[in-house]
Amino acid sequence: MPECVGDPCLRRGRRSPGKMAGIIESGGPELPMHRSSLISLARRASVGLVLLAAASALQAAPAANASPRRASGRVHDATGAPVVGAMVSLVHGQPAHSITVFSDDDGRFLTPAIRGEGPFSLRVRRIGWRDSSFDDVRLTSGLDLVVERETDPAAIAAQLPANHWYALVLDAIEDRAQREELKQQCTYCHQQGSWATRRVRSDEEWRKVLLLMARMGGMLSKDLREKVPEIFNAAYDPAHAVPILTRGMDEPGFAPPPPLEVRRAVVEEWELGGRASVQHDIMFHPDGRLYSVDMSEDMLYRLDPDVPGGGREQWLLPQDDLPLGGAFGVVDRPLTPTSNARVGPHSLQTAPDGSIWITLALGNRLARFDPETETFEVHELEHGYYPHTLRLDSRGRVWYTIAASNHVGMFDPATGEQRELRLPARNFAQSLVLRALPLLLWASRHVDVRGAAGEGDGITMPIPYGIDIAPDGGVWFSQLNEHKIGRIDPESFEIEMLATPFPTPRRLRFDSAGRLWIPSFSGNRVARFDLATREFDQWELPVEPLGSEVPYALNVDRRNGDVWICGTNSDSLIRFQPDLERFSIYPLPTRVSYTREVDFDREGRIWTSNSNGPTWQIEGGVPHVIRLDPNPASADSGVALAQERMRPDE
Repeated sequence: MPECVGDPCLRRGRRSPGKMAGIIESGGPELPMHRSSLISLARRASVGLVLLAAASALQAAPAANASPRRASGRVHDATGAPVVGAMVSLVHGQPAHSITVFSDDDGRFLTPAIRGEGPFSLRVRRIGWRDSSFDDVRLTSGLDLVVERETDPAAIAAQLPANHWYALVLDAIEDRAQREELKQQCTYCHQQGSWATRRVRSDEEWRKVLLLMARMGGMLSKDLREKVPEIFNAAYDPAHAVPILTRGMDEPGFAPPPPLEVRRAVVEEWELGGRASVQHDIMFHPDGRLYSVDMSEDMLYRLDPDVPGGGREQWLLPQDDLPLGGAFGVVDRPLTPTSNARVGPHSLQTAPDGSIWITLALGNRLARFDPETETFEVHELEHGYYPHTLRLDSRGRVWYTIAASNHVGMFDPATGEQRELRLPARNFAQSLVLRALPLLLWASRHVDVRGAAGEGDGITMPIPYGIDIAPDGGVWFSQLNEHKIGRIDPESFEIEMLATPFPTPRRLRFDSAGRLWIPSFSGNRVARFDLATREFDQWELPVEPLGSEVPYALNVDRRNGDVWICGTNSDSLIRFQPDLERFSIYPLPTRVSYTREVDFDREGRIWTSNSNGPTWQIEGGVPHVIRLDPNPASADSGVALAQERMRPDE
């Protein structure tokens, strides 16, 4: 969310005094400031934003009506040179709705038609330039936006996405297996994307962090866990990090603008939920509305993007008499201090009849929501713990991974049949822990079992994760920690396991040709598996620094074959065009955008959610659902005109 919303200190282009003093605030310096840096910040604050030159154009009375309007103008520096690829965001409403466009080769921008009364805020953002914000913006043409170069290396370093910082940590780990282990365990729920994660900690603070990781399931081996405090403290020490991250900051190639095709995109974000919310998974319904599950607040949300500013509705999922944390509560307290979850909704999908099925991970249940009657029905799992990701087959049967107990489940709503299929374990130790899981969860009500396990060497568990249905009806799934995928015969329920030539397969999807696409979470790559030949093709994600990305999920647009991948660690969405073997990286406007799932609407626009946990680390402190339109010309003639302007001369 743009930092100007709700901040009176940013009205008319002024900077917040909190930022000037180095106070922790999203969008401001996130590193401990040296005295020289504070003086530099104070000097810049006293000068103010050069955007004041446009203040008279931006000040306006409220709009007379709610008819669609646009804003257009030019972004440039004090010399008149264009700022190419600047993200220009207009924000309005409570909860906020933002629309972001990119400036072209001449610095020009044009928003699509915007509905709503306002008031509107405006933000201009580009790495290497100072963030600039306005309140009380009029939707008009000819906005002259002058931005200043950022000259403080610490401030520029703070602008960089999490993966740049995390690469410093990974570079300090020589052992490849330990690098993969750290990426896998340390980025389960969040980025290293805010002041709270990118700082030097005391030994006591590290002990608490590692114990919390263990309670959330992120358990490190003893040898790596003992190295972590020193590695992170050395990597994130400003004296070490800032010179590396800002090397070449005055050269033209530093933080280059996105390519032309990316700058044609329009990104919209809608705030959804509150500061304790985690908008885990999203799903676009055939009725034209988006549904999202809030895992820490036990809520189901519905967003209507056709309503100006976004129409929002919400329902509390049935909790019955479950305690905080459901079956996974630790000594009668939630997993995290801000969580109010008792059932923990995780994944959701539309059934052939239009109803919505949801996994209730903490409650060990499945829920069905009827959008017409707005009512729920709940089905308890007979076996297994932590129902995770679900998909539905052509018969309307619900297939779902059961992450904690190494099962895949099937529920047939038509007959009431329920099966939980236990998957193969790697060794006797894994098998023993899985069989003892009910006892361990009972013990956790009285003793902090996971916290104690976090002090030892731990056992890596299989964790069935992604799941999808092949065109022939076969059910395919991944085992995150085992470097394996598997197939279940939908009639005989026989299980086949296959090793992958890459680590940590996560959320997988089929394309229209029946090929299986798989992201490698800790391997920084995307793979394609041919069911006929049983061969894998792999492509490394070109996110810089190479090896720093953690792709959580992907989905395939079956209309054109494009594969859309979560840039979970780099505040981006990534498009891969298989026929061209070409990647395109689309930056997202909000810092700390931890994305977990991808879906498409009827117009081919891409939807995802910003579900970093804890939520308060997200810029603005509230989660969003996000829509990226890579080809807005197909839907909006005004944007088509902007695209024509952005094309180079023939």
